[in-house]
Amino acid sequence: MKYLISFPSAAMNVPDSEWEAVERDSHAVIREAKEAGVYVFGGGIDETVPPVLVSANGSVAEGGYPWAPPLNGGFTVLELPSREEAVAWAARLAKACRCDQELRVFGFDPES
Repeated sequence: MKYLISFPSAAMNVPDSEWEAVERDSHAVIREAKEAGVYVFGGGIDETVPPVLVSANGSVAEGGYPWAPPLNGGFTVLELPSREEAVAWAARLAKACRCDQELRVFGFDPES
């Protein structure tokens, strides 16, 4: 199963003096996931680029869904054999990032 481990930007309440350690520690966890062969992809939403809403006819409107909370923060997708392992990886990322992580399961899509 594929698991999404994520956090919103507001959760990153880290003192300026700790950012270098957060970067080092979080990148170390990602390297470990890659070495373990469980890393699918990851990254963060570039909040300097505003979202657009694209309709079925191809028209583009500035902004995302007006009724939805903003989508921001960091994301990691791992492919793991169990929820228990996903929780363990999420805990490692929470420790590295100095903030709690949300854990979600991707539904299986046979076309993906």
